[in-house]
Amino acid sequence: MAKASIDDIRSLRAETGAGVMDVKRAIEDGGGSMECARALLRDRGLELTAKRSGRETGEGVVEAYVHPGRPLGALIEIRCETDFVARTSEFTSLAHDLVMHIAAMAPESTHDEDANSDQNGLLEQPWFRDSSRKVRDVVQDVEARVGERIHISKFTRYEI
Repeated sequence: MAKASIDDIRSLRAETGAGVMDVKRAIEDGGGSMECARALLRDRGLELTAKRSGRETGEGVVEAYVHPGRPLGALIEIRCETDFVARTSEFTSLAHDLVMHIAAMAPESTHDEDANSDQNGLLEQPWFRDSSRKVRDVVQDVEARVGERIHISKFTRYEI
């Protein structure tokens, strides 16, 4: 088993937001490979997210975006479990990025099964900042980092 260096722990913790012991264990379990440790942390975060799926999301934010120079705007209501997480920069940044994605990509619904066959739902669309990832992946990454369930309640897009 490879021993995790303090610098590796510090850099991976800053990147992922995971706890110190979780990062240390992931590096050691990954044989010292930072890429393997990232994958382990992501998988473990997804397992925890699945366990949280039944929790109530009673807090959150409403985020707005109005495109400069075009008659285009969007609103999103995104929820989490606690007001503490709702005020974090991680969560508010996700809300802002999601509302920009909605303005740019014009999804019709949150889930793919609710959308028309020619238009993907929000969670199944390619992420507007990195088309190799889906919106669902981005939301799950933030869920893993903040340790709470995140739910996109509703959104709307306006264009004249």
